[in-house]
Amino acid sequence: MNANLQLAETVEALRRGGVIAYPTEAVWGLGCDPFHRTALTRLLALKQRDPAKGVILVAADMDQFAPWLEGLSDQQLDTLAASWPGPNTWLVPDNGHTPALVRGDHDRVALRVSDHPGVQALCRAFGGPLVSTSANHAGEPPAMSEAQIRQFFADELDAIVPGALGGNPRPSTIRDLLSGTTLRS
Repeated sequence: MNANLQLAETVEALRRGGVIAYPTEAVWGLGCDPFHRTALTRLLALKQRDPAKGVILVAADMDQFAPWLEGLSDQQLDTLAASWPGPNTWLVPDNGHTPALVRGDHDRVALRVSDHPGVQALCRAFGGPLVSTSANHAGEPPAMSEAQIRQFFADELDAIVPGALGGNPRPSTIRDLLSGTTLRS
């Protein structure tokens, strides 16, 4: 199947509330439409993840996060812009735009602009950010290959985006935008 057709079919699956797997910078991820409650609920159940933890949103560029960035200072926006695209996830104060299942029991939302070409293409084709969480069951190591995706999730996914990992040795650094505190390095 040609890549453009496969991307179009993946985007259609997302729009229908599907859960997908795709390669990211460091590990395979699971994703869905962050505004589709049924998809989010299903994704969390597949991962066996506590909904209170929330999930990361990933975008192709900073513009895709415009609704989430409203109300931030110029200095805060400059901090984000200087670190994106890249392996940097920022906890940004929720301004009311974030669905509760994305945010979890937090007053912040985790945002990352990916530098992985496949993730960027997927977010651009979808037209906005996607949920991005490691493809694994809670407490288990993340999938590092398409074969592991199939082993972990068999036929429970609506699409698997083929491709290679980006070569980062570990998942993104997570920092709080307000305090500057690093939560995961």
